[in-house]
Amino acid sequence: MTGVAIEYSGTGDPARSLALLWRTREKPSRRGGDLSVERIVRAAIEVADADGLAALSMRRVAERLGVGTMSLYTHVPGKGELLDVMLDTVYGETARPQDARGGWRGRLEQIARENWALYLRHPWLLQVATTRPPLGPNVTAKYEYELRAVDGIGLTDLEMDAVVTLVSGYVHGAVRGAVEAAQAAQRTGMTDEQWWHAHAPYLEKVMDPRRFPLAARIGTAAGQEYQAASDPDRAFEFGLARILDGIEVLVAGRQAGGPPAGGLARAVTDG
Repeated sequence: MTGVAIEYSGTGDPARSLALLWRTREKPSRRGGDLSVERIVRAAIEVADADGLAALSMRRVAERLGVGTMSLYTHVPGKGELLDVMLDTVYGETARPQDARGGWRGRLEQIARENWALYLRHPWLLQVATTRPPLGPNVTAKYEYELRAVDGIGLTDLEMDAVVTLVSGYVHGAVRGAVEAAQAAQRTGMTDEQWWHAHAPYLEKVMDPRRFPLAARIGTAAGQEYQAASDPDRAFEFGLARILDGIEVLVAGRQAGGPPAGGLARAVTDG
């Protein structure tokens, strides 16, 4: 299930979490095959990737590593701190090319698609509420890179932060449909296209186009085009383009010398 956050980042002890994230107190291994933070975190990510965040526990990670549960606590204080390091680790996977084409718009497109791909690789990210993010090196580097995409184009510091937040928040919401479609196909053994072809003939018989003229006309056109009830990839591309169009209105206004006008949301909606 992807609809409800079942874990919260930032719940661990602040001092221990930051020490773990930045590796300031990691204990050296006595032998080459001993446990390390990296091995524990990778095992935890593998568990979450395979079975979801609900399956993650210190015991489950220990079983995957073939060690006793208590041995993990020598390196990781608890599950809260472990989750923060898992998040920081996977956030380090996003590509950060320095030569993305297309100016600020091309850079934001690249960032959005990298984040989209990250969620598809690790669907459990949608099950973590990150309003209190893990303040680790990879999270910080990712934020720095994303801010750089809109640096020097006339926005205020707060507007730069708002633009990055807007794009990342859009991806977080839009990718849910793609993740759920993939999970539905995996768990039912039926693709969206197969599901649609099984249901469409019966829907035509029961839906009265006189009662639902718009739903009948537009739903039929969309179903024929998508061969499914929806197309998350196409919806993502459409929405991303509209988000960037709105940001372009804001950027053009700033470059024309306009003052801040009450926040990014107003500029986007008014544009």
